[in-house]
Order: sequence, then structure tokens, then C-alpha cells
Amino acid sequence: MNLTESLLHALKAHGAKQIFGIPGDFALPYFRIIEQSAILPLHTLSHEPGVGFAADACGRISGGLGVAAVTYGAGALNMVNAVASAYAEKSPLVVLSGGPGKGESQSGFLLHHQAKTLDSQFQIYKEITCDQIRLDDARRAPADIARALANCLRHSRPVYIEMPRDMVAEPCLPVTPEPAIEPDPEALDACVTDILQRLAAASSPVLMAGVEVRRFGLEARVAELSRRLALPVVTSFMGRGLLADADAPLLGTYLGVAGAPEITGLVENSDGLFLLGVIVSDTNFAVSEKKIDMRKTIQALGGQVTLGYHTYAQLPLAALVDRLLARVPASGKVFSVTRPAFPHGMVADAAGITPTDIATAVNDLMAEHGKFPIASDVGDCLFTAMDIEHTALVAPGYYATMGFGVPAGLGLQAATGQRPLILVGDGAFQMTGWELGNCRRYGWDPIVLLFNNASWEMLRTFQPESSFNDLDRWGFAEMAAGMGGDGVRVNTRAEFKAALDRAVATRGRFQLIDITLPRGVLSDTLTRFVAGVKRLNAPK
Repeated sequence: MNLTESLLHALKAHGAKQIFGIPGDFALPYFRIIEQSAILPLHTLSHEPGVGFAADACGRISGGLGVAAVTYGAGALNMVNAVASAYAEKSPLVVLSGGPGKGESQSGFLLHHQAKTLDSQFQIYKEITCDQIRLDDARRAPADIARALANCLRHSRPVYIEMPRDMVAEPCLPVTPEPAIEPDPEALDACVTDILQRLAAASSPVLMAGVEVRRFGLEARVAELSRRLALPVVTSFMGRGLLADADAPLLGTYLGVAGAPEITGLVENSDGLFLLGVIVSDTNFAVSEKKIDMRKTIQALGGQVTLGYHTYAQLPLAALVDRLLARVPASGKVFSVTRPAFPHGMVADAAGITPTDIATAVNDLMAEHGKFPIASDVGDCLFTAMDIEHTALVAPGYYATMGFGVPAGLGLQAATGQRPLILVGDGAFQMTGWELGNCRRYGWDPIVLLFNNASWEMLRTFQPESSFNDLDRWGFAEMAAGMGGDGVRVNTRAEFKAALDRAVATRGRFQLIDITLPRGVLSDTLTRFVAGVKRLNAPK
């Protein structure tokens, strides 16, 4: 077994299902072994940001590792933003980069793709990964790989692996996975006791589920825990899509002033708010109607639990949930909730289309054909998704980078085999929408709903006087055929309904629906969110 094969087998053993990548000269040797060994399937895309976003989505939706493979310098540095997003949003992404060989490194020449020094790329990736290794010693490599992959899953954050191109075929032993780190049982029991006492003393406890619940594969167990504790459940904005298929007393998503008043009131007035895997970020909490005192919450995140001023360190979320389930007996108590209604019944008439119409039409579609997983970009398409019935969702809800939606949708279909809906604005589509041209090679057929208002409309909401937010109307629908799909531009609700029906009935080719939206027309959720942000940031 050579070093690359040892690494590939280890990736597969740690949950990787495929690799997304773009080759380059420093990466060609290990790409050859990836292809010839067929240990993991390889999907090549067109631009490194798309590679990173697609691999990130695989890790998010499957609970295993996403893998992005690139070349040194021009490839890896071109993917920095996508990896930064994965780090911020706690996605288990493995970055594989080719690198200069030993002889090249000692030649005395500046090497092509080199930035400041040969080590610059390694140092840059230290900022956006939780572990970094260079496989320049085949004897040490198995232990280094085991540590890096264990940390990727343990922390649910990216790791960086650099392979000098003259090392890829060196003989190497198999990788033995690191054993799981067991938490201190006494500390775990003390923590669970504190949590249960805090919840029992609360008059209005609420459980909020966040992204770590999905990252660590805990949805079914958290659903069971919520039933046993008889707690109403909400998700954070970033956690939208969690528990969509679980039997849990799920009310909806907490969005502060932008969300349903009954959910906002329940969360903000709770005296026992249990934040389970919730990242305490501005997008999750900045638009609260009433400021939440985080000192009075229970926060389980990042391998520790904080209650007031007391923190229990080194307690993984999975161990905490399992011990809570062991301590809380099952009961026959039936706990039901009344969920806010989602819009249904779009009228297919000659009226223009609004974001609310898009959400309504998607709800009608899923009521007829079953749920579709959704990959959403940032902007009003993501806020529109809040009006869509609960279904699996991947989106950059915290880091908020544009360009995520289309490649993430491809990653989602590759990882699950399910046909996704992709929600994307025209600005983000200009960045990465062209990755759809790779669908034909791999048999992917997502349905793309393109919110086209010829504008960076979410930016305009914060600074309406700036004309640089204006975009031209590109002929996206006309471009689809050249990329191997079908495209249609729609201007009315009747045209939109007909296009959706055709898209669902057509398999084997991506379906692009270019939806004309007027500038200045926003979803109700985004309108409320922007108003809340402006109010909070107004001079006092």
C-alpha cells in the first residue's frame, strides 16, 4: 500500500463517501492514484470555491467527512473562502493539497504557485483549520493522518493535509483510527444533574437545536430526548432543517423579530433555555425582540457545557445527550405543539411573482410529490426558505458567503442520491452557477430556482442609495442548454407553476427556472430581519 492509498482508505473508514476536486501539476500524482485505485469516487468541478462548497455540503448532510482535493498555491489558496465558511459553521471538511517535492523545495528557485514562502499556504490554512499535517515522512504518516481525521470529526471542523508530490507513492502502513476520548464520568454525571435540576426548576423551559446536532448525527436522539423531557423544540436560524423528519415537538425556527411571534415570545421569555449545539452568532440572536441573557441559559457547544458562570470542559455533545437519555426515563406522556402554518395554495394567474409565491409553490410541490432536500445560497432565497415546510437544508446561515448554493446542491445530491432543490440569487449564480455544467457527467439533475431581480437586493436593503447594487439581467435560462440542462424564464405565477411541474416530471437533466422578481420586493421574513438589524444598529 502506498501513502495515498493509506490516506484514501482512512478517509473512507472515517465516513468519506466521495472526493470533489480540481487537479493541477502538484496534485497530478495523487489524483492519478485516486482515479486508478477507485477507493473513493472522484467528482471534478470547474472552480475551487465550488469544490470547497460541494465537499462542505457532503459533510454537513451526511455526518461523515467532506473531502476537497486541489493543487498547491493557485488551487488551495483559491479555496480559502469556502474552507473559512466550513470552519465558521463547523463542517467536517478535509482539504487535500498537493505540494512541492523535496527536491523542488531545495532547488533554490522560486516555484510557480508559490506566494511569499513555500510554507505560506500551510501557515494560511492554520487560521481556518483545526489541524494541519504535511505527509513528508511515510513512517510518521499513519499516526498523523489518524490524529487529523479524528480531530476533524471530534471538533467538526476542517483539517488540512498537504502531500509533497514525490511522496504520494511511497510505501506506507495502514492508518489505525485513534480511539474515542471518553469524558470524565463523574463530571458528566454532575453536569447532567445540574441541567436536569435547572430544567425542572424552570417554569417555561425550551430546547433550541443547533448545527452541532446534525454535525454529530444526533437528530434521532435529540428528538427522543425532547419527548422524554416534554420540552417544546425550536431550531436556530443556522439549524433550520434539523429534526425535519424526526418525531419531535418541533415548533419551528427562532428568528427573533423576523419570525413567528409565538416562537419569539416562547424563546425570549424562557427561564430554562437549553441551547443544544447552537452557535451563539449574530444571525442566530442579533434580532431578538428582547435581549436574551446568555448567563441564564444552558449552552452545550464545542465540547463543553456552560450553565451561568460554571463551565464543564471536555464533554462532547454526543456523550451529554446519551447520558441525559440514560437519566431521563421514557414515559407515555404525549406532548404536542401547535406549529405556525406555512403558506400553501399559490394561485397560478397572470400576476407577477414574489418570494412568498416561491415558498408557497414549493410547499404545494412537496405536498404533492414529497419532500426535497434544499441547498440555499445567502440572501432573500435563504429567508424565503424559512417559509418552506421543514425539510433537510444546507445553507451558509452564519458565515453568509455568496456562491454556496449551486455547488452545495451538487454535493447534496452526490452524498444522498436525492434530487435537491437549489435556491439561489442572480448575484450568487454569477459566481458559481456554472458548476451546473458538470451535472451531465455525473447524472445529477437538481431543480434550480433562480431569484432574479438583477440586483444584489439584500445589500440594497441596507444601503438603498447605492447604484452599485444594480446588476444586468443575464440570460441564464438561455444558457442552460449549453451546459446540458433545461432552462426557462418565468414572469408570472402561472408560468412558474407550469415550469415547476415540468421540472419535476423531467429527470436526468438539471432544470433551471429563472424567476423574474421586481427590485425592492422582499420576503416578509427578510423585511422584518432588516428592520430589526437597522433598529438595533441605530444611533442611541
